[in-house]
Amino acid sequence: MPEMPIPLESPRAADAANEAIRRFMAARIGRPLWPAERREYTRLLAVWAEAQRGRLPETA
Repeated sequence: MPEMPIPLESPRAADAANEAIRRFMAARIGRPLWPAERREYTRLLAVWAEAQRGRLPETA
């Protein structure tokens, strides 16, 4: 799967990462993930988490 096309700084990055995760998992529904797929899923989750952190307002 290619890298996320939307920069993590973009307000839409978390939504795009979430959609990528949903598509990824929908294509594999009903079966366990292979090791390479599990690694890709973990990478996508990390991208989503980083984008979510970018959504949070800065605190003092």
